[in-house]
Amino acid sequence: MTRLLVVRLGSLGDLVHALPAVAALRRAHPAAQIDWLVDAAHREFLELVPVVSSLVVLREQTARAWLEVRRELRGRHYDAAIDFQGLLKSAALARLSGARRVVGFDRGSLRERSAAPFYTERVETGEGQHVIEKNLRLARALGAEPGPHEFPLAPVRSAPVDAVVAQAGAPLALVNPGAAWPNKRWPVDRFARIAVHVRARHGLAPLVLWGPGEIDLARAIAHAAGGVAIVAPDTRLPDLVAAARAARLIVSGDTGPLHIAAAVGVPAVALFGPTNPRRNGPWQPQDISLTRYESCDCHYERRCRRDASGWCLGTITADEVIDAIDRRLGAAAAADAPDAGVPGPTDLSA
Repeated sequence: MTRLLVVRLGSLGDLVHALPAVAALRRAHPAAQIDWLVDAAHREFLELVPVVSSLVVLREQTARAWLEVRRELRGRHYDAAIDFQGLLKSAALARLSGARRVVGFDRGSLRERSAAPFYTERVETGEGQHVIEKNLRLARALGAEPGPHEFPLAPVRSAPVDAVVAQAGAPLALVNPGAAWPNKRWPVDRFARIAVHVRARHGLAPLVLWGPGEIDLARAIAHAAGGVAIVAPDTRLPDLVAAARAARLIVSGDTGPLHIAAAVGVPAVALFGPTNPRRNGPWQPQDISLTRYESCDCHYERRCRRDASGWCLGTITADEVIDAIDRRLGAAAAADAPDAGVPGPTDLSA
């Protein structure tokens, strides 16, 4: 195989979860042209992935943009296209590429079953697994072999992050309150308690991350924390990767910054309500996911259908998270001790 197209348009966390499968494809085909079709919003992140030969960018969700992408893809004469997204649009774009083989999930594993007819090959990946494992199983159809999970991200320097590190005077703890789904956002006052705790107990400087439309949320947490937390500067995706590499901890809901931090090895305490940490959560066994998924009535829904008193994520208390932070950082300190063994990455492909 000499030319391969990867289709995973977004979102940020899902792109991270596809990286081990794409790294495995690169190991299997070291000389191949491996291109990645991605939405414009995530282009900067994938520019940091050295195992990808080039990016094909879907600039907007319009018929004109689709026609432009179709023309570009067909000019590259792919041997195969592999769709890690499982949506009707991603499957259609994979088929429009003109690749001789179009590989996707079996009908039962698709997010939209209407995608199935667009594939020339459908791969059964099973249920109840982490999405990383499902992606690796899909990649095996194109010759990828099981192996250690790799998250190939190039080193990046960030002037805004360098300035924050200098200002903080201590290692960073990333506090990430935002999420695209309201159902994934933990309360401001509890994040503020977390910020105060990591500074007082662990000597870490809390850095409150924020994305589009979330600056007021970050400022509210910093204000409620009495000035011990730093509001992150306006950052692009490469800056976020740099911030993660400078951190000793992340506390976050199920969203992109959590998965980027986990990919670069940052100890994580993750908060899950409507989504399943066994499928979407941090994959290192030392990381801690506090979850209400089993008692949640609105799995994978953007908004909770209960009233505020029954909101599943809201039942996770600050004391629970503080205890998890102490346990996770204690495990990290033990692992860093001079006589401690260094655990390898978790292999979810078995």
